Amino acid sequence: MKMIRRLAISLALVSLTTPLLSAQDLSRYRKFALGTSLAALSKQIGQDPHQATLIHQSPAVIQELKYWPVETSYSAVPAEPVSQILFSFYNGELYRIAVTYDQSAIEGMTEDDMVRAVSARYGTGTRLYPEIDFPTHDQYAPLEKVVARWDDPQNSVTLFRANSSDSFGLVVSSKRLDAAAEVAIAESVKLDEQQAPQKEIDRQKKVADDLDIARQKNMKTFRP
Repeated sequence: MKMIRRLAISLALVSLTTPLLSAQDLSRYRKFALGTSLAALSKQIGQDPHQATLIHQSPAVIQELKYWPVETSYSAVPAEPVSQILFSFYNGELYRIAVTYDQSAIEGMTEDDMVRAVSARYGTGTRLYPEIDFPTHDQYAPLEKVVARWDDPQNSVTLFRANSSDSFGLVVSSKRLDAAAEVAIAESVKLDEQQAPQKEIDRQKKVADDLDIARQKNMKTFRP
């Protein structure tokens, strides 16, 4: 009888802890999983993979794909609290998911409210107070205040408040791929700076060549 009671208690504990374990999967945001290919994710959201923006091409291919969830309600409170999701890819593999929430959906909510809401999905987070760059690779983008962070050995989830507006966002990222992407982006920027003078010379030469071709053609056909 004691053995049966222990087994019943063990099964009950498993049933209670299983949702918590799944809720703490930091490799996913809703139905989207880090590591997904650009082709597979594009199919998920019903977009052409060619719609992805090429950010850098060498030494690694960095691409971004924007997604705007479709509203399912016309009520005053949005049924879909997410206004935009920005997917970032490293050599065709999803390494970062940046979520921006609709302001009307989180109006009045405090940082503590948001931390509690995100913790319900990802477990207990750590409150932080530095600043990070919003992941758009835009050098003119304002810094964002980090509110809290959730970590495991492979992935991280960061909740931040946008300084440019009274809104919150969430970034889900693969630590390994994110680090590799940042190194590749830095190298690409450095390479662009080194090649900029020659590229400008080549551009000016092409403009001059095209102008000369047009001149030669027009000289043969022009009649005053």
